[in-house]
Amino acid sequence: MKTAVIGAGWAGCAAAVEATRLGQQVTIFEAIRTPGGRARRVDSHLPDGTPLALDNGQHILIGAYSETLRLMADLGIDTKAAMLRLPLRMQFPDGTGLRLPRLPTPLDALVGILLARGWSWQDKKSLLRTAAGWQSGGFACAPELSVAQVCDGLTPTVMAALIEPLCVSALNTPADQASAQVFLRVMQDALFSQSGGSNLLLPRVDLSALLPDAALAWLARQGGEVRLMQRVASLAAEGAGWQIDGAVFDRVILACRPTEAVRLVQTCGVPCEAWLAQTRALTYEAITTVYAFLPGARLAQPMLALPASATDGGAPAQFVFDRGQLGGLAGLLAFVVSASNGHSAVLTTQVLAQADKQLGLAGLQPVQTIVEKRATFACLPGMQRPGARVLPGLLACGDYVDGPYPATLEGAVRSGLQAARNATE
Repeated sequence: MKTAVIGAGWAGCAAAVEATRLGQQVTIFEAIRTPGGRARRVDSHLPDGTPLALDNGQHILIGAYSETLRLMADLGIDTKAAMLRLPLRMQFPDGTGLRLPRLPTPLDALVGILLARGWSWQDKKSLLRTAAGWQSGGFACAPELSVAQVCDGLTPTVMAALIEPLCVSALNTPADQASAQVFLRVMQDALFSQSGGSNLLLPRVDLSALLPDAALAWLARQGGEVRLMQRVASLAAEGAGWQIDGAVFDRVILACRPTEAVRLVQTCGVPCEAWLAQTRALTYEAITTVYAFLPGARLAQPMLALPASATDGGAPAQFVFDRGQLGGLAGLLAFVVSASNGHSAVLTTQVLAQADKQLGLAGLQPVQTIVEKRATFACLPGMQRPGARVLPGLLACGDYVDGPYPATLEGAVRSGLQAARNATE
């Protein structure tokens, strides 16, 4: 079976590897030079011109990302060297917040909550009571509920110091707008399903090197064809198969952005209005990453949560990462603004002022600000995501395709693996 995979992001790489394992002859198309999609390497430079490898957005993984970790291991990636594993911590520059100990699940969460710094007993009790309610209810709720609604019994401190940062980092959607159903699934898998599931896995290498480079190298060794810098211009039905720019394939897996998938499907010559309507109906949230450099700058931890506020002069970043502690250049920091809005220059100015005020880092030099305008779909209550089956022999995969997870690397990988398996049916 000849299979084409359009897109070499994390979903496309997973689909291409799995399809090859299943005995299919795979060709993967990628429009740009660097694989990884919305989690890839970006070539940049310091203000003095020194070359520098960045990412188009600061990503983290967690221990519950079982399929992603399994795929990495199968590709020969040394995950212990490639990522720093830490127990979940949601701590701020003043040391307050939650930090889980290295204990079995769910004991780690219980002890972490009881020892959370800066929280009153009322704060801790509200979280324990609410979490117990989620667990007794099987981490299920009505699809129309928001995260804020299922967290109604939590104190303002717990909402500001834990739930809101967790929600915006996992779903890239503010708590008062985000789907509680999806959030509870993430909480269940991360905190209650397996020991180490809530561990943070912080990349020590750039995001292309973390998985996509190895996937494409493996694919080439297996006889697959990798076509970088080749944007697919046309897709058309051809008998029982599909034609891509004149070449005929038995199956096609759309692993590109949803907007690109819509472009190809709507001109393929076969009616598919239901799938197109659901995909066009998706709305999106942006993520902005502000990279800044100061010789000698070092955080107390590789990752810190930041008090974020749209008021008070603007403190938009929710997290900051010390790239020097993650295998990168010492003094290089990455500030993440999830669900961001506003001009990149304004956000950069605000983030530098936030770093001065909250971290005491005056004199940070801006290196590069990267805005992914459609970083993720807005994970809203009751939303209907498009399915993986588009037309006979035509499948879609990606973090936006229907599934239990929000727009995460694990969601993308799982979707890619499933699309490859579906292609054999």
